[in-house]
Amino acid sequence: MTRRGFVLGGVSAGALLAAPGVALAQPGAGAGRDAGRRAGVLEGGPDIVDCGGWGARPNSAVVPVWNQRPVKILVHHTASPNVADTSRGAADAVARSIQNFHMDARGWLDTGQHFTISRGGFVLEGRHRSLEVLRGGRQQVEGAHCTGQNVVAVGIENEGIYIDQDPPGALWDSLRATCAYICGQYGIAPTELYGHRDFKNTICPGDRLYGMLPRLRSEVAGVLGQRIEGGEVKASWPLLRQGDSGEQVLAAQYLLRDAGVAVKTDGRFTPATAAALTEFQVATGAEEPNGILGGESWPVLARTVERGEGSDAERAVDSLASGNTEAVPDTVDHSAWQRLLGTGGAEVDQTVDPVGPVR
Repeated sequence: MTRRGFVLGGVSAGALLAAPGVALAQPGAGAGRDAGRRAGVLEGGPDIVDCGGWGARPNSAVVPVWNQRPVKILVHHTASPNVADTSRGAADAVARSIQNFHMDARGWLDTGQHFTISRGGFVLEGRHRSLEVLRGGRQQVEGAHCTGQNVVAVGIENEGIYIDQDPPGALWDSLRATCAYICGQYGIAPTELYGHRDFKNTICPGDRLYGMLPRLRSEVAGVLGQRIEGGEVKASWPLLRQGDSGEQVLAAQYLLRDAGVAVKTDGRFTPATAAALTEFQVATGAEEPNGILGGESWPVLARTVERGEGSDAERAVDSLASGNTEAVPDTVDHSAWQRLLGTGGAEVDQTVDPVGPVR
């Protein structure tokens, strides 16, 4: 499903910053009952098993540490079976399997993500030094969970596959607590939680878990003694793949034709459409040309369109505008595309990884 394949094969809470256009309001007087519990969560964070605790191999090279704080959190799923074994031993085994896969098959120096949460709710350190650096709250371990986001975002893998199933309660509770602790340590707003698919052409973290991210943002804010007032749904790009149909697919087909790729414009995401998309992804340097249209290829495909130009890109606009009560602007940019596609929302943090040797 992704480049990673099937994986198993200090700042105080009061300093949280609101995302643009999002108000983080203080709770009412009745929330005082929970103050002690919140303080306990933030002071030490959830129980996290370090690399030594689950029997990690030594990293094969020095783990890079950057003298800057991350600004967001990326949620992943491992795309592995939803096993019934929720024991600590099973959690340790998952962490070892991931590390073996990432080091032996991918050739990485260590596990790619910063933290792993098992289906039993056990939280484990992924890449070496991630827990130590998180507790310091001033630096960031460079991961390998999402190209372009490995320094600016903390990556959390959640064991299982959540395309048509919800994560178990124990995993969800640990994910909420872990995100709240990370936000508190780094001053990350609880609105700045994203899915892997927001930045890449991937199903990860699964349709169901991705759809729960607005709830996760709200619950994390609650743990931190805050509440999100409006704008908790982030602007995104729809994820399209084989079997889909409708106006979004038709618009994508017109855009592919506008880019010079031969494709039938019938609104059905057939294998032929997937092949055309893969051709486009190869031509535009997508990290993994896979025929899935997500957060990496949409921004390249959906070019800025001037109304009246008579192009296939304008036909894509028209296909979405029919039946859409919102006025179409004369210049259709990314924000306008997302509104037409029905995935508009609050502004997304576009911060990407730094380049160069400075750490």
